Amino acid sequence: MIPEGTLVIISSPSGGGKDTIISALLKKIANSAKLITTTTRTPRPDDQEGLTYYFVSKENFEEKIKTGEIVEHNFFTGNYYGITKTELENKLQNFDVVFTNIDVNGRRNLSAGGFKNLSIFLVPENLDDLKLRISRRGGLSELEIQQRLETAKHEITCAQEYDFQVINKNGKLDETIDNVAKIIKNYLSD
Repeated sequence: MIPEGTLVIISSPSGGGKDTIISALLKKIANSAKLITTTTRTPRPDDQEGLTYYFVSKENFEEKIKTGEIVEHNFFTGNYYGITKTELENKLQNFDVVFTNIDVNGRRNLSAGGFKNLSIFLVPENLDDLKLRISRRGGLSELEIQQRLETAKHEITCAQEYDFQVINKNGKLDETIDNVAKIIKNYLSD
């Protein structure tokens, strides 16, 4: 059975506002939910198991890949990130709109896997603001911050592969949320 809900992919470089915008959209769009990603990275102070991520060992994640339970995954800054088949199917069967905050490779993998989606890329206004956002998060070394900025430069060049690109202007979060909500509502009404 093919799930009924609409999968909405929200991507941006690390620190680009994906989680904040998805949290706001969950309040604006009725019968919506967020996919919870499974990862091997160490939890940050504000992470909550089953709410922000599912945390597993590298061995457990690799076993899920082998058994086909992981439908999309990526290896980023030394850790696996992925979506389980169970999580994706459950959410699409029970919600009209299902958000995921995967990166450009994740979007490519889901699209290649036949998962129809609406994809929106949040483009940072500039890299200096992005570096500040990444730094404020905490839990990252200067080397990790620099690696994320290098990855961000590449990801921004991939934004044209998305259905829509929205500039996430510094200090204009409500405007960005409204712009993304309009895109989704127009898509659903077509």
